[in-house]
Amino acid sequence: MILSVVVLPLQNFATGVLADVIRRQPASAERTTFVWTLAVGPAMAKVTTVELRNGLLIVRAKDARWAREVERARDTILPRIRLFLGADGLRDLRVVTID
Repeated sequence: MILSVVVLPLQNFATGVLADVIRRQPASAERTTFVWTLAVGPAMAKVTTVELRNGLLIVRAKDARWAREVERARDTILPRIRLFLGADGLRDLRVVTID
């Protein structure tokens, strides 16, 4: 008998487990902010705020420069957030500038 062993990188496994735990939590502003920080990193999270309304993530950027950065990274950000919120938890995101 030949056994086949699949080795997954620990980071992939840990991310999947974390995503599963987060998806089980009730929707809240805190969960949305936490997921946003995981998806974009601390630098972008520091200069933005987020609100999830009916599947639309509203991102408020500190200034136009940060708004452009969010728009530029949209194709990377959306799949990351969907991983943590579930595919039907997020339809799209809209970026607005605070100033």
